Amino acid sequence: MRKLWILMSLFALGSCAAYYGHRLDERYGPADPARYDRPPAGSAPVDYEREVKPILDNRCAVCHGCYDAPCQMNLASYPGVTRGAHKDRVYDSARLLAGEPTQLFFDAQSNAAWRKKGFFSVLNERAMTPEANREASVLYRLLMLKRAHPLPATAVLPGERFDFSLDRSQQCPSLAEMDGFERRFPDWGMPFGLPGLTTREHDTLARWIEAGAPTRAPAPLPEAYERRIAQWENFLNGSALKAQLMSRYIYEHWFVGHLYFDDLLGEEYFSLVRSKTPPGEPIEVVATRRPYDDPGVARVYYRMRRTADTPLLKTHMPYALNAARMARLKAWFLDAPYEVTALPSYAAETASNPFVTFLQLPVNARYRFMLDEAQFTLMGFIKGPVCRGQVALDVITDHFWVLFENPGAGQSGEDAEFLAKHLKDLRLPAEHESTTGPLKWLSYSSLESRYLKAKSEHLNERFGARNPPTVELLWDGGGTNPNAALTVFRHFDNASVVQGLVGERPQTVMVMGYPLFERIHYLLVAGYDVYGNVGHQLATRLYFDFLRMEGEMNFLAFLPRDARQAVRDRWYRGARQQLELLQSTDAYYAQETGIRYRTGDPLTELYGMLKAHTAPLSSPRYAPATSGLSGTPLRELNRLSGLRGRAVAHLPELALLTVRDAAGRDHPFTLIGNIAHSNVAELFNEEKRLLPDENDLLVVNGFIGAYPNAFFAVGAAELPEFVDAARGLGSEADYERLLARFGIRRTDARFWAHSDALHLAYRRSMPKEAGLFDYNRFENR
Repeated sequence: MRKLWILMSLFALGSCAAYYGHRLDERYGPADPARYDRPPAGSAPVDYEREVKPILDNRCAVCHGCYDAPCQMNLASYPGVTRGAHKDRVYDSARLLAGEPTQLFFDAQSNAAWRKKGFFSVLNERAMTPEANREASVLYRLLMLKRAHPLPATAVLPGERFDFSLDRSQQCPSLAEMDGFERRFPDWGMPFGLPGLTTREHDTLARWIEAGAPTRAPAPLPEAYERRIAQWENFLNGSALKAQLMSRYIYEHWFVGHLYFDDLLGEEYFSLVRSKTPPGEPIEVVATRRPYDDPGVARVYYRMRRTADTPLLKTHMPYALNAARMARLKAWFLDAPYEVTALPSYAAETASNPFVTFLQLPVNARYRFMLDEAQFTLMGFIKGPVCRGQVALDVITDHFWVLFENPGAGQSGEDAEFLAKHLKDLRLPAEHESTTGPLKWLSYSSLESRYLKAKSEHLNERFGARNPPTVELLWDGGGTNPNAALTVFRHFDNASVVQGLVGERPQTVMVMGYPLFERIHYLLVAGYDVYGNVGHQLATRLYFDFLRMEGEMNFLAFLPRDARQAVRDRWYRGARQQLELLQSTDAYYAQETGIRYRTGDPLTELYGMLKAHTAPLSSPRYAPATSGLSGTPLRELNRLSGLRGRAVAHLPELALLTVRDAAGRDHPFTLIGNIAHSNVAELFNEEKRLLPDENDLLVVNGFIGAYPNAFFAVGAAELPEFVDAARGLGSEADYERLLARFGIRRTDARFWAHSDALHLAYRRSMPKEAGLFDYNRFENR
C-alpha cells in the first residue's frame, strides 16, 4: 500500500506539473531555453554588472556557489543563474553508480543542453512580458516569499521550521511546484534563514527579472591581456614531444586554478582548459570527468579561458603567471637534457598513475614544479570537491604542519631509479574510474605495504649511520620561497591551508617528498570524481590514511630513535591495527637521527628547530601583534589564544572576530578552535574519539577559512570581558550569553552590513587571495 501511495503521489505531482506547464504555455507560449543564451540587444532598465550582480554575489552566491550550492543553483555567474536548478545532489555518499557530471561551463554549453540534463529554469523562458517574467520565475517567487514572510522575531530560529544541517533534505521546487512549496514552507524564501534584502536590493532584482533578466556581452579583454594569453598559449602548445608531455603535466596540476597575470591591472582570472581547437580559434572545450581522461581527439590544445564567475573563497585558487615562471618551466622541462620518445596513453590504468604517464619527465623537474607553489598544490585537496563533509575531512587532524624534502637531497631515497622499479606499487584507486567496488581498497593496501617495504629498505640503506637525517634535509625555499612550510587547519567539515608554521605546537606534522606529494594530488584532486559512487569515495578516503601516516613517519625519523614510537602512539591512541610499516617506527626506519637534542623533550625541541629553519621565510601576517592593536587589547587577544581545554568545545570551530579600537577602526581576527582526537584513523564515530581536555584555540590576525560559523564584534575596551567569558565557557547556556552580548547571529539586522564590511576588509588587505565567504555552515545558536 505504501508503494502504491508513493506511485499515486508521484503521478499526481506529475499531472499537476504538466497541467501547470500547459496553462503557462497557453498563456505565454512555449518555453525557449535558448532565450538567455543570446543577451538581448538594446538598453536595459537595470544594469546587470553594475546593479544586479553585486546583490547576487553578496546576498545569494554566499550560499549558492559551486558544487555544494543547494539544488545546484549556482548564482555566482550569469550562466549559473540561467542554467537554473536540479533535483539531484552532487554530494551523495550513498550513490551506488557514478552520477552524470554537471560542471558549469564544461558539461553543457547552452541552457537547452542543461534542460536535457535535468536542470529547470528559475527565470521565465516564455513570452517577454513583465507579467510573464514575474509569474514564470521561481527566483522572483522565492524573493517575494521572503518579503511576505520575513524571519521570525527570535534570536535563534526554531529547528522545526529551519534545518541548516549540511545534508538536510532539499526541496528544489520547480515552477509547477511553487504553489505547494509556498504553502508548506512559507519561511523558506530567499535568502534562506538570513535577513531579507533591503527594499532597494529587492526592487533592483525584481525590476531586473521583470525586464527579462537582461545582461550585456562581456567587454573585450584589453590588448595587453590578449598578448599575454597568446604568449602562454604558444608556450603550452609546442609541437615537440617534450613540449606536449610537459604541457599535459602542467595542465593536470593547473586545471583547478584561477590563473592571473600579476603585472597587469584588473581583476581578470583564467582557467586552463583542453580544447579541440588551436590558439587563435574559438575554444571548443573538451569536457571530461578528470583532467587526464581520454579527450577523444588526436590532439588537444591547452587554452586560457576567461572566467565568468565571482571568486568564492572556498574554491578560489589564484596562481600568478609571469615571465620568471615561464623561464623556470622552460629550464626544468624543455632545456633539461632528456628525451621523450613517445606520448603516453590516456587509458585509465596508465593516465591515473602519474609515475607511469610522466616517466620520461625528470623527477626533479616535476618535484620543483610542485614545490614552486606548494600551497596551491596542497590547496587543491583543501579547496577541491573532495574536501567537503565530516567523513571526508576526519582523515586529517585539526592542526598540522607540512614540510618538504629538499629537492635533490634524496631524503627518502625516492629518486627516478627507485620510482621506476616500483611503478606498479604506486597505482591509485582512480584507475577503476568512478564506479568502484567497496572492497577494492584492500588491493591498494597490499600495494602500499609492498611499496613501503621497499622504501623502508632504501631509507635504512641510504640514511644509515654515515648519513643520518637532519633538519638540513628539509627544503628551505631557497631562502626566498614561503611555500617551504605550510599549516593546515581542519574546521570539522572543511579545511584551510596557509603559508608558514602557524601556532606553537601542531597536533601532527607531515614531511613530503615528491612521490607522496604527487600521489596526494592524483588521489584527491586530479583523480577524484565528486560524482563517483560510494566505493570510489571510500577507496579514496581509506587510501589517504596510508599517505597521511607515511608523511608522519617521515617526520618522526628526525626524532631520536627511542622517542619516535611514543609520539606515534600518542597520535594514534586507540586506533585499529595498521600496516606494520605505518605502525612501528622501527619497522619503517631503524636508524638514529643526526640531530643532537639537548633536553628530555625532543619533540618540542624539534618544533623549535623547524620554526628556526623556516624563519627567514615566515611572514608575521597572522600574528595578532601585526594587527595594529597594542597594550591591553593585544594582551587580551594573546590570553584568548592561550585557551586550552573543554571551553574550546563550546566555541565555533571557525569564527570571525572584529575588534573596534578607540578611534573607530576595525581589526579583523579569526578564532580557530582546534578539536583534539585520540586518532583520525577511523571512518565513523568521531564523537567517541574526542579529547576535549586537549582542545586549543588559536587567534590569528586577518582571515583564515571560507566557511565562518559565527561573527563576533567587540570594542577594544570590552575585550577583557569577552575573553573572560570565552575562557569561562562551561555550557551551551554560557555560550548563548556570550553570543547575546557580543555575537552577530544569522537573525541579526546587522548581519549583511557586517558581512559586507568583512568582505571589503579582506579585499583591501589581500586583493588576489580574497573571495566571498560561504554561509552554509553559519550557526543557528
